[in-house]
Amino acid sequence: MPAKLLPTTLVGSYPQPEWLIDWVKLSKQVPRIRATDLWLVAPNDLEAAQDDATVLAIRDQERAGVDIVTDGEQRRESYSNRFATALDGIDVERPGTRLNRSGRPIPVPRVVGPIRRRQPILERDLEVLRASTDRMVKATVPGPFTMGKQAQDDFYGSEEAVAMDYAAAVNAEIKDLFAAGADVVQIDEPWMQQHPEKARQYGLAALDRALDGVRGTVAVHLCFGYAAVVHDKPEGYSFLAELENSKAQQISIEAAQPRLDYAVLARLPSKTIILGVIDLADSAVETPDTVAERIRRALPHVPAERIIVAPDCGMKYLPREIAFGKMAAMVEGAAIVRREIEASSQTGRT
Repeated sequence: MPAKLLPTTLVGSYPQPEWLIDWVKLSKQVPRIRATDLWLVAPNDLEAAQDDATVLAIRDQERAGVDIVTDGEQRRESYSNRFATALDGIDVERPGTRLNRSGRPIPVPRVVGPIRRRQPILERDLEVLRASTDRMVKATVPGPFTMGKQAQDDFYGSEEAVAMDYAAAVNAEIKDLFAAGADVVQIDEPWMQQHPEKARQYGLAALDRALDGVRGTVAVHLCFGYAAVVHDKPEGYSFLAELENSKAQQISIEAAQPRLDYAVLARLPSKTIILGVIDLADSAVETPDTVAERIRRALPHVPAERIIVAPDCGMKYLPREIAFGKMAAMVEGAAIVRREIEASSQTGRT
């Protein structure tokens, strides 16, 4: 990780350009199956257009001063569906049905055979990112527990078995991403918060299977769902401290919108905390001072050396100008606290 105190990053996604994706349709869903009708560019030109959008997302992050850059997930219709539907054993033509986090039935991948990863899925995404910036880079993959909860199982007859085979696929993908130049790989596991008992029963085992033999810095992101979709959020996590026993080095949480009690961070004493300090439900751009105060509230519970500053969750559903403004405020808020800590340290030495 960078030697810089309080480095900044995104959780993963950044708004896609309006010339690339249908924002009206996108705003009404978080697709679990492929949603190719969202793209506004012809199939033959889509990859090149996504390349262009990726570079734009990277340049915005660089311009704002973000330290650990992502590709903004510009090629994805959602954080999970691109990977989940690219695996063997999934019927993409005849989807199944499951309830989403709001309790509404939606189409989901249907498991009809052994889940296997035949070849790298996100490697080219990482290669474009790595070639487009000289900053540290982070790749994101959906987690095995979450993908299992977002699928209809017509083959295994066991939720744990489904998660474990998803975990094997994620494990192979993570190793390829590190080999391709990733500095950090983030696993998105928001459904662990939604189903804490199942997460305790087999979710941690699936996560550790996904990290078996992995050499590199891994983050796990837990959240309460996109702010554009989930409006009423609890003030605390139902599953978080359990990740202290996982193989991941970093835990990414949202704290701004739910006004999280930061005391829970003390229960993750060995982990670096990716601290969510940007409220994605509020269209107003935070002031740097507001961001700084949110960071300061964490310091009694976790030292600054173990904090990375980030938005609560992916910024995908925000208007681009608002997302950029919030990102820039996040960077400046982190800088305010960094200067305070460095000044205090200098005073202490004199």
